[in-house]
Amino acid sequence: MENRTDKNSYTIIFAIAMVIVVGALLAFTASSLSPKISENQRIEKQQNILYAMGVNDNDESSAIFVSTQDAPELFNKYISKQLVIKNGEVSEDDQAYLIDLKKDKAAAGGDPAKRNLPLFVGEKDGVTHYIIPIYGKGLWDAIWGYVSLDENMVIQGAYFDHKGETPGLGANIKQRYFMDDFIGEHVLDDSGTFKGVTVAKGNADPINENKTDNEVDAIAGATITGDGVTAMIKSDLKLYKPYFDNLKNN
Repeated sequence: MENRTDKNSYTIIFAIAMVIVVGALLAFTASSLSPKISENQRIEKQQNILYAMGVNDNDESSAIFVSTQDAPELFNKYISKQLVIKNGEVSEDDQAYLIDLKKDKAAAGGDPAKRNLPLFVGEKDGVTHYIIPIYGKGLWDAIWGYVSLDENMVIQGAYFDHKGETPGLGANIKQRYFMDDFIGEHVLDDSGTFKGVTVAKGNADPINENKTDNEVDAIAGATITGDGVTAMIKSDLKLYKPYFDNLKNN
């Protein structure tokens, strides 16, 4: 019997077979790479936390992480405690850095009391750092970061990143000149009220000499991304103020 490969049925069967084969290959590849992907994400979070507290390989102008090989050892060296705050209760958890803020926020349904709030305590050059992860929305997609505070909620360092902000504009939130502006900024006003830090387009202090005005200079052409940074700093850091109030009282 003659095989007719020009029939519609042959084309459909061939397409189905290819979909099955390609799907199986993709599933196998994803399964095989999953442990490696998870390991890379774990190390990246360690690098981000270390960067925020000043443990990095920065040169004069560029933001450079410690190497992937050194990150786990340095993380264990500099981070003395990993804490989780939930509904006012503080507990230690050596896997706190793996908490997915996006999923945790969604699960809490807008109720801060239901959030699992990670907090990392580290020491560098005799200074105690309290590093807080933050998560928000930029112009096109997610933005996130880590902010290191001292016991008075003065910023000691910051790292920001994004998923899809515009190159040369919003994407510059991860550039040194922007991140370094936050160092020394107060998130409380003179009376101790939480104010956060505003990425201000009309900031009257472009060289950032005034560290108590609760503002840093905006990135030109990146207003919405800057507003996203402002919002995630204010919404997420504020949740930790009771912890810092308790530090002062003890």
